[in-house]
Amino acid sequence: MSKQHRTRVLVTGASGFLGGNILRAMAVDPQLECVAACRNPEKLPAPFRQAARVGDLQDARYRRDLVQDIDVICHAGTWASMWGHRTLEHDRFYEPARDLVELAIGHGVKRFVMASTVAIGAVSSDGKPHDDSSPTAHTGFWPHLDYLVDLDGYMRDNSRRGMQMVTLRLGHFIGAGNRLGILPALVPRLKTFLVPWLGRGRKHLPLVADSDLGRAFALAAVAEGLGDYESFNICGQDFPALREVVTRLARRAGVPEPLYSVPYPAGYAFGWLMEMLGPVLPGSSPFLTRSIVHLCEDWICPSDYAREKLGYVAQKSWQQALDEHLADLRQAGFPWPVLRQP
Repeated sequence: MSKQHRTRVLVTGASGFLGGNILRAMAVDPQLECVAACRNPEKLPAPFRQAARVGDLQDARYRRDLVQDIDVICHAGTWASMWGHRTLEHDRFYEPARDLVELAIGHGVKRFVMASTVAIGAVSSDGKPHDDSSPTAHTGFWPHLDYLVDLDGYMRDNSRRGMQMVTLRLGHFIGAGNRLGILPALVPRLKTFLVPWLGRGRKHLPLVADSDLGRAFALAAVAEGLGDYESFNICGQDFPALREVVTRLARRAGVPEPLYSVPYPAGYAFGWLMEMLGPVLPGSSPFLTRSIVHLCEDWICPSDYAREKLGYVAQKSWQQALDEHLADLRQAGFPWPVLRQP
């Protein structure tokens, strides 16, 4: 990207946790002029004073308007569920995202940066690190993740059509303001004494803090020397074991630690049962889903390539981000999260 003029960056999902952190990071970079795409501009982060394009990504006409006069798109807008809802995921997430890529190509956008996850890679069976372009794999049980795999393949296949494609394989989000994910899901469930250790808590989590997430997108928007298609792991400073994370979480939140351990196959089986019983049990979310078990697999995903090509280096420790996240959840009363977006 040329540094002779300001780069105009469209951020979708700008009023959400990820989008808000992207806007905050870009606000301090004089190279960047941000355009926020959101449904409700009142939910944009307070420091944001630049342009907003208000609408719904499911509206095809709105998507056509979005890509006008834009240099880079950071696509953080999504509809997501932690289980099931395959048709909704296709209609509300996959097709709008795929169409946005096509429209961006047609309107001369120079770069498309996609928010994805390290979990699009195949689960490691030997505990070895995942590189930034490790082969992707469908789960067969988590439609949102499977469509992220499909989008990554679509971007890779269409990367020679004049627009650079960048997939950011993000670690598990932690930080104040996040209401959907592994940490908000764990705290209220631990109170029930029904949550076990998975595999004795020995596997490693790829946690990444709020401000580091935002900075990664800001760097990816302007980095020079990128190829037609690039994929980057974006994770924190280290990869703590599940036992270390849950122990700190339980002690800080004042909830019980797990009392026993089950192997991962048993965790997946129980998650499947809860998903099947979800429609007839009280509450709007299953107690456990296979996606939560999947996120607790071994994800050691170093960000070395992102450091080399983007200049990304994680700055906030997972301990600090977790404590800030818990303080925010405590103010909200540790709500039982709905594991899908409305």
